[in-house]
Amino acid sequence: MLSKRSTDRLTRKKAHLLRRNHLLLLFIQVATFLLIIPLSNPSWDGVIISQEDYEGLQAFKHSIDDLRGFLRSWNGTGLGACSGAWVGIKCVRGKVIAIQLPWRDFEGHITEKIGQLNALRKLSLHDNAISGQIPSALGFLRELRGVYLFNNRLSGTIPPSIGSCIALQTIDISNNLLSGIIPSSLSNASRLYRLNLSFNNLTGSIPDGVASLPSLTYLTLQNNNLSGNIPETWGTYQLKTLNLDHNSISGNIPKSLGGLALLRDAILSNNRLNGSFPLSMCNLSSLVQLNLENNQIGNRLPAAIDGLKNLSLLSLKMNRFDGEIPETLGNISSLSQLDLSDNNLTGRIPSSLEHLVNLTFFNVSYNNLSGQVPLFLSRKFNSSSFLGNIQLCGYSNSVPCTPPPSPSFPPPSVPPKHNHTKLNTLDIILIVVGITLVLLVVLCFILLCCLIRKRSASTSKPGTAGPSSERGEKPGPGAATETESGGDIGGKLVHFDGPLVFTADDLLCATAEIMGKSTYGTMYKATLEDGSHVAVKRLRERIAKNQKEFETDVNVLGKIRHSNLLALRAYYVGPKGEKLLVFDFMSKRNLSSFLHARGPETTIDWPIRMRIAMGVARGLWHLHSKENIVHGNLTGGNILLDDNTTAKIADFGLSRLMTAAANSNVIAAAGALGYRAPELSKLKKASTKTDVYSLGVVILELLTGKSPGEPINCMELPQWVASVVKEEWTNEVFDVEIMKDAAAGDELLNTLKLALLCVDPSPAARPEVQEIMPELRETDEGGFGGDEGGGASTSGGK
Repeated sequence: MLSKRSTDRLTRKKAHLLRRNHLLLLFIQVATFLLIIPLSNPSWDGVIISQEDYEGLQAFKHSIDDLRGFLRSWNGTGLGACSGAWVGIKCVRGKVIAIQLPWRDFEGHITEKIGQLNALRKLSLHDNAISGQIPSALGFLRELRGVYLFNNRLSGTIPPSIGSCIALQTIDISNNLLSGIIPSSLSNASRLYRLNLSFNNLTGSIPDGVASLPSLTYLTLQNNNLSGNIPETWGTYQLKTLNLDHNSISGNIPKSLGGLALLRDAILSNNRLNGSFPLSMCNLSSLVQLNLENNQIGNRLPAAIDGLKNLSLLSLKMNRFDGEIPETLGNISSLSQLDLSDNNLTGRIPSSLEHLVNLTFFNVSYNNLSGQVPLFLSRKFNSSSFLGNIQLCGYSNSVPCTPPPSPSFPPPSVPPKHNHTKLNTLDIILIVVGITLVLLVVLCFILLCCLIRKRSASTSKPGTAGPSSERGEKPGPGAATETESGGDIGGKLVHFDGPLVFTADDLLCATAEIMGKSTYGTMYKATLEDGSHVAVKRLRERIAKNQKEFETDVNVLGKIRHSNLLALRAYYVGPKGEKLLVFDFMSKRNLSSFLHARGPETTIDWPIRMRIAMGVARGLWHLHSKENIVHGNLTGGNILLDDNTTAKIADFGLSRLMTAAANSNVIAAAGALGYRAPELSKLKKASTKTDVYSLGVVILELLTGKSPGEPINCMELPQWVASVVKEEWTNEVFDVEIMKDAAAGDELLNTLKLALLCVDPSPAARPEVQEIMPELRETDEGGFGGDEGGGASTSGGK
């Protein structure tokens, strides 16, 4: 039996061996990370994570619901946390400086123990489903420079402590459920240049201190419940974007805005602003977009408005402006969109506007304008741009201008009266014979005309082949000579307003060329006798409604007018039930052929693609909000382009003309093309959310240059893009042509983020179209582009 001394010696020896083995194991682990891992991650400085930061990361992991196991690499003793083995973590000298984990489908909340990461510079968790409050412990992070928490479900208030982060440069917590006020403590973050709090439920006024931040460049607060006035004092001359759209801000537009010399976008629409247009704002020569629509601003527009020499968009609709439209407006040659509708403007439309050669959208409807519309405007824009001005004329064939009255002349002198003798018998006989001869000549002429017409009709019997038949095409607009209309051919032709006036004979005798076929019918390019072109859709007779219901619904569609919707100009119903719809002919055909059927020498840059995306969004918004129409089949094939590459959505509302069975076939065809929302396979019913999904696919098509109808790596376009982004190879998504424009980098990333939000598998997660348009208009925003890491990496990946 061993003595107590021997037992103690043996115990100490075992403990020594255990400690030695533990140290040896630790040494091997450290050596492994020091010698092996740096070979694959040369950026690691070799310092193991500090205990404090390790505990902070573990607390963060436990507070997050990682449903897809992205954080499974966060295990062990933490020796590899800074080596690159822990996904989303970057370190310097053993201290965590960045957490970049966007697009991971995280739920849960952000722990207050994140404050232990006292060297953290960047927190990027955007595009997840994280809820709860923003931790006030962020105020402990004095090195924090960027907070990217947009597109989550965060609630509660913005913690005032965040203003203690004096190094902060970017805060983007947009598109959450935040409430309360904007903390005035943000005025302490003197380096802040990008602040995006849009799409929340914030109340109160804009703190004066925030407006006085010396480095503030982008301030976007749209779609909140902010009130009060726009701050009078702006301490920054760096501001480029100010977006206060959709709030309840009142008062005058402060004159101090005129001192922001670098301001490019001023969006103050949908508020309660009043007063007059500030003369000081006419000095903003850098301004590209000025949107003041839907306020209560009044008085005259200043003649000095031409000081806005780089302005592209000017929207002043739904205000109280009066007086005449200033002639100087025609000096802003860069203007492409001008909306002065729903005001109290008077006088004539100035002829100087003919200098606006880049104008693609123009609207002065519902004012008190008078006189004749300048010819160049009436030719370029349809009647919807001029409606509601009772004394305005010349913009449509149905509203002609009355010719000026003939000059009055003095009445002719009355000749002196003479005494006439009565006619004798011979005179009377001669007069009767003369009248009889005249009547006989007229009667012979009438009989001769009837014989000629009868012979002409007999030579063109029913079934005679027209131009289309000679080409072997199916009967279309150019071959429908069996019907009769307007006295000669029969049937019914109804015109809506449009640039061309033609008869049914002109239409049915036109030369036709098939452009495409769909479930609804066949589309033709019809060339009229005078050489002009129209697009004609011949509806399939078995799937269209009966004539009475058809005419009721088609007359409603014929009244819809918007610059981004293909206007229905006329329709024809034949005596045998054939139905034709007549539209403007679009020279550049549809978006699919424009993108995918061009030669290698033809390039399409990003500004053109962005303009197309904006046009489609505007047209879809008008359908949803103004016409209560769900498109149901939005594809690249029915987005048409005119000479100016303006997008015009076609085939909208046609479902109202068709039977229920035909509409089901349309939904099935849309799915085959890759534009169909996933829920349509079960519900079989289109909605505004399914239209938004299709819009997202169209935007992805513009960004990638790839056709949604062609699977990529056995995946549809949205799934392929999402997979590439999640692997942080974002630049591999974009079409090479648009990557050449280095200035578009942030805009591309912002648009990609928005498109992926539109194609979210869950309909509830998709925005409405009215939420998409302001995001599309934003350029150089923080959002996706401001976050240089995570899913939005611009480094190009591997």
